[in-house]
Amino acid sequence: MPAIWWHQLVLVMLGGALGAAGRHWLGGVLLRHLGSGFPWGTFAANMFGSFAIGFLAVWLEGRGPSALYWRAFLIVGVLGALTTWSSLMLECLLMARSERTPMLMGYLGLSLVTGLALVWVGARFAGILRPPVW
Repeated sequence: MPAIWWHQLVLVMLGGALGAAGRHWLGGVLLRHLGSGFPWGTFAANMFGSFAIGFLAVWLEGRGPSALYWRAFLIVGVLGALTTWSSLMLECLLMARSERTPMLMGYLGLSLVTGLALVWVGARFAGILRPPVW
């Protein structure tokens, strides 16, 4: 059992490094292309992560012992580092402190509603595409 835990931990760390690098890259690209008026990098990372986690949760369901390793790598590692809900909360605090409350409410509402919708869409999409459980 300790060997399984150790393997999963290594996969989480590797996935986390990839997710963090992806988040850094995505934030930079969107900042250069869309500007800094709205936190597009955080929004895009959270929305992609919402879809991906909904998809993967269903896709990996009932896949046997190897699914534990894929969950550790993809869901906990990659998506855990890619999605940035703590950054979302910090950006909301900064907007509130700079008297941009209307933007704060729009950003938070858009993030929550769109994120929830994308989790659902990802799960439905995986349910349609998933081959029979082996």
